[in-house]
Amino acid sequence: MIRAVLARMEETAQYQPDIVCTPEVFAFSNISGGPRALAAIAEKPIGPVCEPFAAFAKKHHCYVVCSTYTRDNGRFYNAAVLLDRDGQVAGEFRKIHPTVGEMEDGVCPGPVDPPVFRTDIGVIGFQICFDINWPEGWRKLRKAGAEIVFWPSAFGGGSMLNALAWQNKYCVVSSTRKGIAKMCDIGGEEIASTGWLRPWLCAPVNLDKAFIHAWPFNRHHRAIQAKYGRGVRIKVIHENEWTIMESQSPDIRIADVLKEFGIPTHEEFMAQSEAAQDARRKA
Repeated sequence: MIRAVLARMEETAQYQPDIVCTPEVFAFSNISGGPRALAAIAEKPIGPVCEPFAAFAKKHHCYVVCSTYTRDNGRFYNAAVLLDRDGQVAGEFRKIHPTVGEMEDGVCPGPVDPPVFRTDIGVIGFQICFDINWPEGWRKLRKAGAEIVFWPSAFGGGSMLNALAWQNKYCVVSSTRKGIAKMCDIGGEEIASTGWLRPWLCAPVNLDKAFIHAWPFNRHHRAIQAKYGRGVRIKVIHENEWTIMESQSPDIRIADVLKEFGIPTHEEFMAQSEAAQDARRKA
């Protein structure tokens, strides 16, 4: 399985990916045996499973997310190990919500506060498979500044991933053992997905964009377009009354444009509205 996944990753190398993500504990997807099996296969990164993926990361100067079992102080975890462009460990996320079956086999739940990792491509966070059923972990990642959340999984996740992307206003990327793997943008739309014609995906994502409540800030659209032209892309999702504002130029930062025109992000606008509501309730 490791050889097969590495061979597939080599297929993506022509695209010079910044980061490659593997599916949930892919190397052991057909192995069972409880705590005794975990004691034999769980590693302290970088171990036998992570090592060839660290070599890939160094060879292709990219990040790699190696999803495997890890050990620490006698405990075993279902983990996503982040390997940097030099093939070194940049961090580890431990699945917060393992299934009952996993725990019976000896997997321990990870910390309830998921870490984020600051990289040269953005702030990265993780959730793993069953974690999709607990929105709080995903919200905590947003509060911690995550811009991309990777989701190694045993199943596809479906529309739940699209919903989590727009609810938290970050890009969600899945890597699955069955079903579709996909990349969802901050508005929940799919940027790319796998299928029977191609079992992997590689696509660019622009992180310099903002999710905005359309009304009443749509009144600034004409002035922004008049000043910045093609340098700023404004996409209105009319039924939802959302706006996605995106930089199309390395010389333009969307945060600066919002500040210039006094436009809050969707999250800021909701917080302002809630504060005003609370104040009037007290009055």
